[in-house]
Amino acid sequence: MSSESTGGRRALIVMPAWNEEEAVGDTVREVFAALPEADVLVVDDGSSDRTAQVARAAGAKVLELPINLGVGGAMRAGFRYAVRHDYDAAVQVDADGQHNPLEVRDLLAKLDEADIVIGARFAGEGDYQVRGPRKWAMKVLAFVLSRLAGTKLTDTTSGFKATGRRALPLFAENYPVEYLGDTIESLVIACRAGCKIVQVPAHMRERRAGTPSHSPWKASIYLFRAGFALLLALIRRWNVSVKAATPVDNEVSV
Repeated sequence: MSSESTGGRRALIVMPAWNEEEAVGDTVREVFAALPEADVLVVDDGSSDRTAQVARAAGAKVLELPINLGVGGAMRAGFRYAVRHDYDAAVQVDADGQHNPLEVRDLLAKLDEADIVIGARFAGEGDYQVRGPRKWAMKVLAFVLSRLAGTKLTDTTSGFKATGRRALPLFAENYPVEYLGDTIESLVIACRAGCKIVQVPAHMRERRAGTPSHSPWKASIYLFRAGFALLLALIRRWNVSVKAATPVDNEVSV
């Protein structure tokens, strides 16, 4: 990845993947095509298929977790890898191809003025839409977290994010693994630690393969779970700081 496109940063693309053998290979190759000098780490989250083998064949580094930890656990492993190998930034990209690698540059460029940059689906560009309970939940979450962050955030559950050097040790140590924690709670932690959060517009695409994570049944209970996750994150006492955060010295290998 050229210094011009990253602002001189050494960036790692972190791709959490669970049973994504049909999509992960093409997604990794698309990242390399868009960002030829990028480093890509696929975190195989306890897959029962050939996700790890397909990712390696496409040229990615692969970290295999022995059990399924969820997106939060996979991303925490990715953050620890980034800190251990002295990266300046880590960018979360979905293995299913829904995120456009060409937009990674936009996220990284914004790290000049922030610690965390969200690729927002509801920021005036693209045609991605949600309805029903998920839409209501997202609006409430965006309102509360915007107040907490001191800036307008329209898509607080986006999985397309860039994390800068100051916040990497914080997330390597404290990134939540619970459902919705990797989005909602992680932003609360970042705010409590003094991180600056901004967003840039991003476009969501259709999955290359596999089954969407939000079925109609899951969408019907999303409102309750999202509100509960936000409440727990807000009332929990977070003794965190971007200056004091130091990850535990656990070995991470690929």
